[in-house]
Amino acid sequence: MVGDAIAAYLSDGRPRVPECRAVFMTSQPPARAMGVSAIREAVVRITRRAGLGRVSAHRLRHTLASEMLAGGADLPAIGQVLGHRMLETTAVYAKCDRETLRQLARPWPGAAV
Repeated sequence: MVGDAIAAYLSDGRPRVPECRAVFMTSQPPARAMGVSAIREAVVRITRRAGLGRVSAHRLRHTLASEMLAGGADLPAIGQVLGHRMLETTAVYAKCDRETLRQLARPWPGAAV
């Protein structure tokens, strides 16, 4: 649902500024990339309104990387989406959860899970 909304925004709602690769743009002219503090404030406001409590943009990046990893994406692809230049930076975000590790360990002979 959220992914569909973002895809619709990117294809139909985002101001057309070819020289700017930012996902989120200001709504008032001149269109330009939203600043970090504006994005942070929007995330806090929207997640509170949704009843999610305190969720930061940083936490959403971690979640995105983890979900991409769980879905089979490799670290270079995840790094590209997150805008990282170094794989070491991406590796910090892309962490397996315990259930994923448990599922991987089960097929091993003698594994006690």
